Amino acid sequence: MMKKENYKLLAEEVLEKASLKGANFSDVVIIGNISKNIGCRLGKVEEIEQSETQILGLRTFIGKKNAITSTNNFNKESINETIDRVIEMTKLTPDDPLPGLANETTKKIPELDLYDDTDLGADKLKELALDIESNSLEVEGINNSNGSSASQSKSSVYLATSEGFSNGYKKSNFSASCSVIAGNNSSMQTDYDFDSKVFFSDLRNPSDIGIKAAEYTLSKCNPKKINTCKMNVVFHPRVARTLLAHFTSLVNGSSIVRGSSFLKEKLNQKIFKNEINIIDNPSIIRGLSSKPFDDEGCSMEKISLVENGVLKNWILDTTTSKQLGLVSNSRASRGVSSPPTPSPTNIFINNGSKSAKQVLNEVNNGFYVTELIGQGVNLITGDYSRGASGFKIENGEISFPINEVTIADNLNDMFKKMIIANDLEFLYSINTPTLAIEGMTIAGV
Repeated sequence: MMKKENYKLLAEEVLEKASLKGANFSDVVIIGNISKNIGCRLGKVEEIEQSETQILGLRTFIGKKNAITSTNNFNKESINETIDRVIEMTKLTPDDPLPGLANETTKKIPELDLYDDTDLGADKLKELALDIESNSLEVEGINNSNGSSASQSKSSVYLATSEGFSNGYKKSNFSASCSVIAGNNSSMQTDYDFDSKVFFSDLRNPSDIGIKAAEYTLSKCNPKKINTCKMNVVFHPRVARTLLAHFTSLVNGSSIVRGSSFLKEKLNQKIFKNEINIIDNPSIIRGLSSKPFDDEGCSMEKISLVENGVLKNWILDTTTSKQLGLVSNSRASRGVSSPPTPSPTNIFINNGSKSAKQVLNEVNNGFYVTELIGQGVNLITGDYSRGASGFKIENGEISFPINEVTIADNLNDMFKKMIIANDLEFLYSINTPTLAIEGMTIAGV
């Protein structure tokens, strides 16, 4: 893979050639990635994957027209053909005055500690995957495995625009996972655990991942069914985050422009309880989705999407901010073959004041959801209906496992009823503490 200096030279050369061939403005993004993954099952290596890719995307503007193309062939002839092709495409596209380059790109690039130069060889990845699985299989009651895996990825991103921005950054990721099986042929259960970090040294201990996967699986054995009813529902953080993912889609500038969000008229209105604060922070040190600048080269600041229950901001890039007549908050994200669109970075619901145990204790009779199935969510109406499994809550304590139920409500009402705990952990790009929603419909038997 090319070095950052070479990406810089290549990007700036491409911009210059595009300008000579007739582009009024242009931008180039170059992404390189080297990744390795080893998957094991029942003590044997089942898959070894290694890939090395680099790809260049070029967007050009001529008058009110623009087009974008990409190539993974970096020899001179191919690059020149790519430039010629996108110039011809640009001339043929219909006018679209909205897209353009960002006017105010950043000069200050923060250091966010996003790259670990630790390089795990195939032997180390294999050892890690086998170690996780063996720890899981040693737990009494676990009788089979879906497999375990360990992987590393090293990426380089470089962006240059004809308006003078030219910079890049490197990012690393290390992850490990395990999924096992318990029970017999008439009633088998499976579950998983995993971890993913920017730095290898921050990854959880293999034995911890393996044992947790086993514990999650065993806890689901001998599930019961429950009758259809209304009850309070508590969401474990790994499924609670899906509610924040729906919210994220609802406040995306693209959804607001299209009118495909039931929140489109709710800016500066109260949509949650006072205690709810939702933040998007691109500058978390070693954050899984941290970036030193957005994909238009703009400086990124932490933004409050919800403050004390009040909806304060949309997620915007240059184009959607123009369409909505607002100031961009620099959340542009793009691939090499597509123009920028708004996207969150590290988004989370901040901690509430109660512990997860308190939230459970206050739910006298309820349902603790640990797994969601299906995609029955309508972001235009807010209607919410998903298959679920988890545990019955009786007298504030988790009792027996439950499966094959559907939980239903409307997101608009769910947001208003949401109660949060204080057990926030940064395990994904989208994170929440334990959440509780009062009075959801449970469709059972």
